[in-house]
Amino acid sequence: MARLRVQDAERRQGTNPDFLEALARGLAVLQAFGPDRRQMTLAEVARQVDLPRATVRRALITLTELGHVESDGRLFRLTPGVLRLAAAYLGSNGASTILQPWCERLSLELGGPCSAAVLDGEEIVFVAYGQPTRMASVTTMVGWRLPAFCTALGRVLLAGLPDAELDTFLAALEPAPVTPQTELDRRRIRARIQAARREGFALVDQEAEIGFRSLAVPLRRYDGRVIAALNLGLHTERGTAAALRETALPVLRAAAEEIGALLV
Repeated sequence: MARLRVQDAERRQGTNPDFLEALARGLAVLQAFGPDRRQMTLAEVARQVDLPRATVRRALITLTELGHVESDGRLFRLTPGVLRLAAAYLGSNGASTILQPWCERLSLELGGPCSAAVLDGEEIVFVAYGQPTRMASVTTMVGWRLPAFCTALGRVLLAGLPDAELDTFLAALEPAPVTPQTELDRRRIRARIQAARREGFALVDQEAEIGFRSLAVPLRRYDGRVIAALNLGLHTERGTAAALRETALPVLRAAAEEIGALLV
């Protein structure tokens, strides 16, 4: 995941007189933690979010009082209390409730992990996940983030953006390789997103994970707006990209049509 840039939030402050800088900085501190930063010292958090230590200290103390962070006196780490924030989103977002049983059903039917995601800035966020076996926990995947530009889910979601928003996204994009197969040329990335818009699906072959192919279709609500995407992933030894498209695409498209009737 890209390093947090608190300056982005500070630039947005000028657009609204009611912008709360303290809240923005507290949220930045929360988001500094992740799989590679499970626990950090005060100095490490301050360096990660590029804020003064005194500011970060006040944020950490507040978050500790609220039950989102804990400390042994030196190292800080998130607590399960943070999940209340995620639970609030998942509970209030009807799409997640609708998509979870569909992902479970499709994963069993197609024999591979099936997921649904939404676009959040330069990343996709999984909001539902199904696996034909229980080797991978659903709870470890919901909320997981990946770069949008090199994933099938991301390209379908980007294809649903208006042209001006897509132009802004690509102009700011600094593509970094996730695997040796990741496409990094902005012109070719744009071409693949436009192909996803034109064809109504995206197929990504080992750009986000070696040995793994993904096929995604858009999920449109009643007014035609793309609000999420549905994806099937399969290991490369399970067959060719053409075979994945032939077997999975009709099933995903049929499911997307049924799901669309439920989305508001």
